Amino acid sequence: MLAKLENFRATVERDTRARYLADWQRDQAKGHDYPLSIHEPQMVAKIKMGRKYANVDIGSSGRYMVELTTGAIYGIKAYGVIHRGHSYGTLDTVADWNWGDYRARLRAKEAA
Repeated sequence: MLAKLENFRATVERDTRARYLADWQRDQAKGHDYPLSIHEPQMVAKIKMGRKYANVDIGSSGRYMVELTTGAIYGIKAYGVIHRGHSYGTLDTVADWNWGDYRARLRAKEAA
């Protein structure tokens, strides 16, 4: 379970960094000049373990909660409160989602 949680944390961080980079490049093309490093604190994902859930925080904000018994991933209503209406698969389906935006989005399935 811990290895899957770490994989989820790393995937969330990677997708978040990719979104910030794309936004920064778009802003640079518009003539805005600032270093990407000012967003560094908001690009870091961390895990905080609880008894029933693991919280996955991005920057200083809570974003996802993982049910430890099932591996189900949920959004949050408030810090430490899951939002069952915002379900994002399980730790086994992490690769099916893009975690870079405020809410995860299913990736388009590629034609086989």
